[in-house]
Amino acid sequence: MPLFDLPLAELETYAPALDEPADLDAFWARTLAESRKAGGDLARSVRLERVETGLDLVVVDDVTFPGFAGQPVKAWLVRPAEAARAATAGDGAPLPAVVEFLGYGGGRGLPHEHLAWANAGYAHLVVDTRGQGSQWGSGGGTPDPAGSGPAVPGVLTRGIEDPHDHYYRRVFTDGVRAVDAVRSVPGVDPERVAVHGVSQGGGIAIAVAGLADGLVAALPDVPFLCHYRRAVEITDRDPYRELTRYLAVHRDAEETVFRTLSYLDGAVLGRRATAPALFSVALMDQVCPPSTVYAAYNGWGAAAGAAPGAERAIDVYRYNEHEGGQGYRFARQLAWLRDR
Repeated sequence: MPLFDLPLAELETYAPALDEPADLDAFWARTLAESRKAGGDLARSVRLERVETGLDLVVVDDVTFPGFAGQPVKAWLVRPAEAARAATAGDGAPLPAVVEFLGYGGGRGLPHEHLAWANAGYAHLVVDTRGQGSQWGSGGGTPDPAGSGPAVPGVLTRGIEDPHDHYYRRVFTDGVRAVDAVRSVPGVDPERVAVHGVSQGGGIAIAVAGLADGLVAALPDVPFLCHYRRAVEITDRDPYRELTRYLAVHRDAEETVFRTLSYLDGAVLGRRATAPALFSVALMDQVCPPSTVYAAYNGWGAAAGAAPGAERAIDVYRYNEHEGGQGYRFARQLAWLRDR
């Protein structure tokens, strides 16, 4: 696949006009307040059940926490065994945590698939994505009990007629509540929580970084869910093509569709982030085009008063498609995160 988007020099300064609703902050403040109220006291509503994995150096808990509207969301919590035992005994230093969100169609899988962060000394919360988990990987366990109006296969057009009904309003809220949940776990340092994800997971991480307070870092790789108008204009690949298919049938719905998505755009929500960020982008990526990633990266923290270029970095994979950096990312992210 050749380069198809803007030249790198133009990407580095790409700052498009974005659709930002006047009531965006009020919309999300109400959404989160209502879900936190519905979820109740986290000390009672976050449930951890120890899982027997046969592994000696880590312990795994099957976590259930209240997400959007208090609805139950599943996650794995993987921790170094010695630190987890110390936390149970009320001893030892609290662990920093990495909250990970997952790619499109996947679920949390199996515990032994998530060992790297715990072996580096972190508590690792692997968050299921509601209504997904059956397209690749080893499955998930969180349903999405909300209904939908007319939609095409996939989740991008579920609830597309109104931002209050949209699927990603629920998912982004689940992400913020995952941060709340891991902060409530004994032995986890609530002041040292980072968010991470690839593709859809990267887009969720960006949104959560814009909506949750006090994160120490965000690590979005080849993120999805950013700058929807641009994506629809330059790629015919799924998942963004779900929007094209919908609009090809609902010919008079363009204004409604993009109004809904303006409440759910990582390029807009990332402007509210205050945490340092380490992005990655692949210049031959037709699934999440480079300009959509740079729209989020170049605006990072702008609405929160961050100085241009402050506390953000991006790794560029010139010859890669949507696979991006893959296994090369962990060592880079681990070193970068330890500095923070």
